[in-house]
Amino acid sequence: MTLLLTESDVRSLLTMDMALEAVEEAFRGLYAGTAINQPRHRLKTQRGLFHMMASVVGSRRALGFKAYASLGGRVNFLIALYHSETGELLAMIEGDWLGRMRTGAASGVATKYMARPDSKTLGLFGTGGQARTQLLAVCAVRPIEKVWVYSRDPQKRAAFVADMQPQVKAHIVAVDSPTAAIESADVIVTATTSSEPVFAGDQLPPGVHINAAGSNHLKRREIDRKTIRRCPRIAVDSLEQAKIECGDLAGAVEDKILYWDDVIELADIVGGGAPGRTSPEERTLFESQGLAVWDIATAARVFELAKERGVGQRVKMFE
Repeated sequence: MTLLLTESDVRSLLTMDMALEAVEEAFRGLYAGTAINQPRHRLKTQRGLFHMMASVVGSRRALGFKAYASLGGRVNFLIALYHSETGELLAMIEGDWLGRMRTGAASGVATKYMARPDSKTLGLFGTGGQARTQLLAVCAVRPIEKVWVYSRDPQKRAAFVADMQPQVKAHIVAVDSPTAAIESADVIVTATTSSEPVFAGDQLPPGVHINAAGSNHLKRREIDRKTIRRCPRIAVDSLEQAKIECGDLAGAVEDKILYWDDVIELADIVGGGAPGRTSPEERTLFESQGLAVWDIATAARVFELAKERGVGQRVKMFE
């Protein structure tokens, strides 16, 4: 029997603490060689794109794929979870909320290992669904006291503050300029779909850590060249995938501002093979594209908890 889990099922089960644990476990698996990640593949159609990504998570005896189509403004995410030893189809899971949570959690893990331990302020760019989970994750791993949030639409900024203030202890303030969001920030997060840099790199405070979570297409660029020059430690979730779709870094490499050999994978930092930073004054950057291994590791946790609590619908998929 296969377990079907809807968006509402996932929302009732998945917490940010669970997502953080799952994504960190995924990075440790990549470092140890017990997890395998296949980069996202995009198929062009007349109306949009079809995306597919897959992974094996040995520590959870799980493998699977996430597939979604972005056509006509509507996106439906589906995760298929299999048992890695028997091949049994364990679950079919709607993956929108799970995807937002695991993306936020990845920035949370990067913040845990790369930001200064005493980081108390956050500058946040973006007010969409991804920005919300980014906020939850960073606040879960650092004692954030103040958040400055910026987006181009004042009404969306105000709505974001109203929605998210009850969910975190930090005081959230909507600001009307990028400079106001970063000038005193210990951590910066960009969660936009911008094709142009969202702040000026020459305004970065010393010791800041940046999570760039929106540039997962070669045409998107949230970070300017100055920022890249001023961050001696740059980590990515996957070098293989970053070379395919990280607009921020690929453009810098093309312009010979950066070399791929200078970029490290976050798994090396989480696994202990490389430091997250070398001094309190060092500026650090994490570029997040989004990995299937996060989806499968998180989906496995959700599936286990759903079984324990009797959540979801069981159906017979195959004769």
